[in-house]
Amino acid sequence: MLESAMQRKVLMVGLLYALCLFFSFYFEYFYLSLIPLVGMVVIMTIFRMHWTFYMIALVTPLSVDLSELDIDGVGLIIPTELLLMGLFLLGLWQFALGRKLYFKHPLLWWVAVYFSWMLITTMTSEDPLVSLKYIIARAWYIVPCFLLLVPLFEKHILPEKMYRLYFMTLILAIGYTIIRHSMHGFDKDSAHWVMEPLFKDHTVYGAALALVFPFVILQLFSKQHNPLLRFFYVTGSLILTIGLILSYTRAAWLSVVFAAGIGILMVMKVPFKWVLFSGLVLGTMTTVYWDDIQISLNRNKKESSDKMDEHIKSISNVSSDASNLERLNRWNCAIAMYSERPLVGWGPGMYQFVYAPFQRAQDKTIISTNRGDGGNGHSEFLGPLSEQGLVGMLIYISFVLLVMFMGFRVYGNTNEYEEKLIVMGLFLGIVTYFAHGFLNNFLDSDKIAVPFWVAISYLVYRDVKVRQEIV
Repeated sequence: MLESAMQRKVLMVGLLYALCLFFSFYFEYFYLSLIPLVGMVVIMTIFRMHWTFYMIALVTPLSVDLSELDIDGVGLIIPTELLLMGLFLLGLWQFALGRKLYFKHPLLWWVAVYFSWMLITTMTSEDPLVSLKYIIARAWYIVPCFLLLVPLFEKHILPEKMYRLYFMTLILAIGYTIIRHSMHGFDKDSAHWVMEPLFKDHTVYGAALALVFPFVILQLFSKQHNPLLRFFYVTGSLILTIGLILSYTRAAWLSVVFAAGIGILMVMKVPFKWVLFSGLVLGTMTTVYWDDIQISLNRNKKESSDKMDEHIKSISNVSSDASNLERLNRWNCAIAMYSERPLVGWGPGMYQFVYAPFQRAQDKTIISTNRGDGGNGHSEFLGPLSEQGLVGMLIYISFVLLVMFMGFRVYGNTNEYEEKLIVMGLFLGIVTYFAHGFLNNFLDSDKIAVPFWVAISYLVYRDVKVRQEIV
């Protein structure tokens, strides 16, 4: 009886889906075919929300941005954003019903300040509609993958499982990229685009690989994995390392090295306040001796190359390397934009639309564009400075400091060995992106935003839980 009832329900759903497909193709309204899928996502989100999160983790590395494929000018990332849609609709409501204990955490207050200031600067934006779209795009990830996810860690979600699912399909993306790259002799030039359409370019690809690298490597030291899972991580770590090297992404390489240094300090139980103090001293010395450093950098003529040693040496080439010089061009534009509107900036998301006139002739490179359609400011610090004024940059800096303090604190207060591996792996992944933040900004990409905010949310959960245990 139950079996026949289930068969009738499956048949009914199948007929409705077939009918929807028929009308969508007959009347050439192709987006109607997505209605059943969206409905399924919403239903699953209501009754099995943790399944939706696991599915997001699984499909994100293989998602495709329709705007990159020039499909009717649609800027939709499928299927990630379809899944996020169901979560976003219920996100704020579900979070409001969640444990109020999490509202006391500083990062939750930071989110409120962050969006409040963006709304203020949207009202003074050069184009308020563009800025409003930018805010919605940020909320699209932060609300589900941070605010909504934190309470779910108590009963339903395992962070290591989400990262494992993400890594499983990321391996497929790496394999796809390596195979295409091999057809071009693994040269540097083809490394810029062989990951398309799964990744926009090699910089986003390298950042995604760097973000999961610490977690995967630390899982090799787990004592609880069965032989099959251990084989998965050993094999996966080799593929990940090869993919990272062949990405020719210098910023990704540097971010992994930086994260490794932070990891060593954490193991040595060095308090973050001393790490911060050392960073401030180093920054002060760099400022004082900047002229001498610049003279030394100008002597480096090594340009990015197929040869790994030359490619690494080109990292500090600011005299002839086009990629490095173009980044300096974007930074100079951001500073010039800030000088004109220091208080509220030009509006969230406006950099790419207004930076062109701020380019100086001596700063332009062979890859510069007079139309100013080359993308963003290549910095998570200078981008907000130009778009949201000094307050915008200070808000981002406060975010970095809050997360760094929290990461060191959570790791230090966690006693269980396996949990320490998870906490350190997730936190060092965040650190790789913070290092990237000096050179790029990718939090508008689902490949980066999903694992980044998942890691942040779990650290918040652990921070609250550990402090409860201590009390």
